[in-house]
Amino acid sequence: MRLIIMGPPGAGKGTQARFIAEHFKIPAISTGDIFRANVSEGTELGIEAKRYMDAGEYVPDEVTNLMVRNRIDDADAVSGFLLDGYPRTLAQVEELDGMIKFTGHRLDAVVCLTVDQDEIVSRLLQRAQVEGRADDTEDVIRRRQQVYLEQTAPLIEVYKARGIVHEIDGLGEVDEVTQRIFTALDVVPES
Repeated sequence: MRLIIMGPPGAGKGTQARFIAEHFKIPAISTGDIFRANVSEGTELGIEAKRYMDAGEYVPDEVTNLMVRNRIDDADAVSGFLLDGYPRTLAQVEELDGMIKFTGHRLDAVVCLTVDQDEIVSRLLQRAQVEGRADDTEDVIRRRQQVYLEQTAPLIEVYKARGIVHEIDGLGEVDEVTQRIFTALDVVPES
């Protein structure tokens, strides 16, 4: 299975990604993890990415694309993968299409977790209190939600046009949401 998981910050993507990866026996690949691994290993791409990250800027598409390409070329991703945090731009959608096509496969599905915005704000404010994240104020959280909607909506539309988006209600107990995802994905034919 070659999958993407999308959803606004606080929707539970990271939690669900672990269960999906385990279920399909594929790696859950987070761009944040890829960045951290490349930086800590001191790879050429990691050194370049760190310059942007230290300056508080987005890592350019060409660096991100190469890191993702290298990661999905790893042996554990040959039979599939779940991407979390990539693609983030229309250019990255095209790049990912090329990466997957090169392997003779296609993207099988996009899981899009949907959660009421006020519920997400409540979740993230609770998490901020528990984890002592003073910078996670309601205004900051709502702004991140808005940025997600503005930047991700065009990507979701591209994948909807291909008929591979599975919108999953992200509200409820973790295992309920997981079961909804499995119900949707277990009938998707693998490429």
